[in-house]
Amino acid sequence: MAAPSQPQKATYDVIVIGAGIQGSFTAYHLAQRHKDTLLLEQFLLPHSRGSSHGQSRIIRSAYPQEYYSRMMPESFRLWQQLEAETGTTLYRQTGLVVLGPPGEPELEGCRRSLGVDQVLDAAALAQRFPGFRLQAGQVAVVDSTAGVLFADRALRAVQEVFRRHGGTLRDGEKVLRIEPGATVTVTTTAGVYKAPRLIITAGAWTGAFVEQLGLHLPLQPLRIDVCYWREKQPGSAGMGSVGPCFLTLGLSQAPHGIYGLPSIEYPGLMKVCHHHGCPTDPEKRDQALLSAARPDIALLSSFISSYLPGLETQPAVMETCLYTNTPDEDFILDRHPKFSNIVIGAGFSGHGFKLAPVVGKLLCELSLGEEPSHNMAHFAITRFPGVLGAAL
Repeated sequence: MAAPSQPQKATYDVIVIGAGIQGSFTAYHLAQRHKDTLLLEQFLLPHSRGSSHGQSRIIRSAYPQEYYSRMMPESFRLWQQLEAETGTTLYRQTGLVVLGPPGEPELEGCRRSLGVDQVLDAAALAQRFPGFRLQAGQVAVVDSTAGVLFADRALRAVQEVFRRHGGTLRDGEKVLRIEPGATVTVTTTAGVYKAPRLIITAGAWTGAFVEQLGLHLPLQPLRIDVCYWREKQPGSAGMGSVGPCFLTLGLSQAPHGIYGLPSIEYPGLMKVCHHHGCPTDPEKRDQALLSAARPDIALLSSFISSYLPGLETQPAVMETCLYTNTPDEDFILDRHPKFSNIVIGAGFSGHGFKLAPVVGKLLCELSLGEEPSHNMAHFAITRFPGVLGAAL
């Protein structure tokens, strides 16, 4: 990916490890601040080994947690800015249905974040969106601002602008060693680089990197089944390519939640997935796939029978993705407690893509020693006890 006009050199203002959506937006903000930035990626781009590939992600204003909902207006604005910078459409507004039992705390949090007073019952939702069949007593909230981000296209766009602003992107370079200090030294399979600042946004590989730095973060990589379900008859699901996304909260049969997107990626196929998966080693993900049991498929089939009767009950296409979860499913955005010039962004727990423009800005601010533009209390490393190992 490194352009011919970007000769290899040894010293930069900042090095960012990991060119997924979080690392790429971090590098984007640094380059816009005129920082000479090196963005390193272990795989050749584009690739499907991490968490940022695929064609679509949900973006929404509705969030149970106020600290995320406060970030979303800026996130929408920054996505629009990236669209303008690249002349590329990155977002399609579809709306979002959030459904669950009445009074469910997270559903109520979403309702409050939208400033909505009323909820829809089964009859009102079916009238508005015929493809959904709520169960007796359940309710829904509609987020009209929500929609679909075109993920692969978005990742290419932010990397394009980063390089346009003078940033250096080197792919196919696996980081072998990080040596902390006033100047951090990063050794890869292709070179040795130095910078006074380092940012680690390596997704499922972050835990191994920070272990080198005496930090034991509770990060759990999960392999997620990404499933696409065929309409029984074209248009019969009542959803189509203009239908809404959806998200379940508080369903007893799906405690981790189920989410879905309309048939934008594959015509006539709706994306419906369980917001959870099986623990995995990212280095052995392909081996795990060969023998993997898939209990989520039965859960999703049952859900589709009840809630989306216009879809077939067996997936037509199955892909995989990686989540990297923290125990509380909140992000880690913080400086290393011992090496303040090393910043870590991790644990995006399957809901980070939409917020990547703001996350990148926050990691940029942390790295430059600035006051972060949002409250960082919920993202601190110190919320997890015993993470700092023996001094290096």
